[in-house]
Amino acid sequence: MIEKIVILVLFFLLQSNAFPAGTEIAAQAKRNALGPENVALVINDVDASSVKVGEYYRVARGIPLKNIVHVKILDAPRKLTLNEFTHLKWEIESQLHSAEQVILLAWTVPYAVECNSITAALTFGYDAEQCKNSCAPGKLSPYFNSASRKPFDDYSIRLAMLLPTDSFPRAKAVIDHGVQSDAGVFRSTAYYLTTSDVNRNSRARFFPPSGLNIPRSGLAVMNIKSDKLVGARDVMIYQTGLAWVDELDSLNFLPGALADHLTSAGGDLYGKDQMSILRWLDAGATASYGTVSEPCNYWQKFPNPAVLLKWYVNGATAVEAYWKSVAWPAQGLFVGEPLAAPYPHE
Repeated sequence: MIEKIVILVLFFLLQSNAFPAGTEIAAQAKRNALGPENVALVINDVDASSVKVGEYYRVARGIPLKNIVHVKILDAPRKLTLNEFTHLKWEIESQLHSAEQVILLAWTVPYAVECNSITAALTFGYDAEQCKNSCAPGKLSPYFNSASRKPFDDYSIRLAMLLPTDSFPRAKAVIDHGVQSDAGVFRSTAYYLTTSDVNRNSRARFFPPSGLNIPRSGLAVMNIKSDKLVGARDVMIYQTGLAWVDELDSLNFLPGALADHLTSAGGDLYGKDQMSILRWLDAGATASYGTVSEPCNYWQKFPNPAVLLKWYVNGATAVEAYWKSVAWPAQGLFVGEPLAAPYPHE
């Protein structure tokens, strides 16, 4: 059923009138765009890097002081137990107010709760059923491909994202790129790579075709059969399927760029067996996504290219576009600067 829905979404994307200025989607975006007042910024007070990056983000984005949430996670592990997470979730939620639609965690660890990502567990609650078999199908997110611009108001959920703080230069660059994206971009390209890794190409059927017409966005689409993208200077979206992605240092990611690779452990930020999604941020991307436990290669557990593109070019923020694009998000970690929005809310 989900696949039929997304095929219809892709068909919608291919129509010339899928992205016109003045559409209902664009008009709604202008009225209800997420802003600093909608972000709850969570700082681990016993982690100096969390405090430093959190303060930089607060000033850069103008986050209201009342939106700062303080917690203490001593000797933070990569993965929390359910009991540890339950206490942390209560500590965070007891400091929230109704205007907040997004939760931004200013730290690198913890990033998982058992087999769940910490961002999914905070947004939807811990999914114990998924951890009985991490390769089993997941639960459908009601926010998937939703037109909602106020997720807490509409679904009683807050979209969680993690802003890694283990490198201040990287965190500063991610934040600065997000803020710079507010000025928009003149020309940009979305790159979709179908690789030689057949098992990791499960979402390639949803790659928009080269030459897709997206009026007034200034964004071009390149659908390529290759294992690597080399030398591109106008990268706004880069989606591929590999365990390791080469030549990232040859690319120029524009402010607000989204980039991810379909593989098992990209969201295991300090894992050694596959490329961490931290490498996308190191290369200049503003936000990324990866799974923290073995998901098998269901496309539903990864950002759907057609859905992600549709919402991002229609003015959604990075956190909205990424969350809308994942059908089964329990194992997926969302990282980056949530308010990046390089395309105007028409």
